[in-house]
Amino acid sequence: MAVRTGYADLPLHGGKAPRWLFSRMVRLSREIVVLLAEEFGTAEVLRRLSDPHWFQALGCLLGFDWHSSGLTTTTCGALKGALRTVGPEIGLFAAGGKGAASRKTPEEIIFWAEKEGFEPAPLVYASRMSAKVDSAALQDGFQIYHHVFFFDRAGRWCVVQQGMKGEVHLARRYHWLSEGLRSFVVEPHSGVVGSRAELVLNLVAREAEPARITIPELAKKPPDFLVKELWRIKGLRLPERHSLLVSDIDPRRLESVFLRTYEAQAPNFEALLGIPGLGAKGLRALALLSELVYGAPASFRDPARFSYAHGGKDGTPYPVDRATYDRTIAVLERAVRRARLGEREELSLLRRLPLLFRSP
Repeated sequence: MAVRTGYADLPLHGGKAPRWLFSRMVRLSREIVVLLAEEFGTAEVLRRLSDPHWFQALGCLLGFDWHSSGLTTTTCGALKGALRTVGPEIGLFAAGGKGAASRKTPEEIIFWAEKEGFEPAPLVYASRMSAKVDSAALQDGFQIYHHVFFFDRAGRWCVVQQGMKGEVHLARRYHWLSEGLRSFVVEPHSGVVGSRAELVLNLVAREAEPARITIPELAKKPPDFLVKELWRIKGLRLPERHSLLVSDIDPRRLESVFLRTYEAQAPNFEALLGIPGLGAKGLRALALLSELVYGAPASFRDPARFSYAHGGKDGTPYPVDRATYDRTIAVLERAVRRARLGEREELSLLRRLPLLFRSP
């Protein structure tokens, strides 16, 4: 198997896909998802969506800009639109979206769970915890603004969410997969795509275990003790890394947050992370106290790593060829329809297509 390395910049792009293209994206993604689900099952669809490279290729196939932040939001939007119609048929669903739509994720999960007859609570928890990790436990300068949660009737799920760093016009995409996930707070991502960040506080890195043990113990201490220690740290002359992390922390404003964590008495880091009101600054303050006062360091390692078929939405590398796009949809629709009737010849031909492009 070839080793995939490197990373992709995702510049923030404004605007949206034109209606004529987006409607085709929905139709094409519908046929792709149905074909994958019928051939390999919904678990395999979730695996592929959680793979940053496969997801990027799917967005390119649908005709979006290969290096644009819009690839994530538009591809997820097309998939969600497709699953509204075929989801109940194949047992695969999508919730969430961009901006305000992301905040509706829990109620959309509950809607499908009640309609289809499966338990929503673990899925709602997974959605909320993945969002909390990437907004508070992994502090890389990117603000989460897009969260889509894909799930099936068996309770398997994957997450595709994206953050933006407006001042440099860049975005970063975070992928999660339930399969093989041992902890929400220890190396939980199936992949993170984006340019390297200069300053990162990574509390979910494997090597940050000392901080994950110490931080909940610190959070159980009275707020006045923590505030006093923070004032002391702000008065110290610290190395640049720590100075940057402590520069915008206001101990007075964090006192109410510390009161909440003190009252909760969370038994571990994951439980602490789930406390409402504990955000990035409160967690950063606890991480600094953990390292500078108690010698339990966090991690500053950035987890980011990282062909056109129909052209690109903005004409790069060439305009979308509508006729070719429509023929692709028609071929897939016909292949899926005939396969359901027991005529699998066209499907077999599609399966052998990669052989044409292998090197001799």
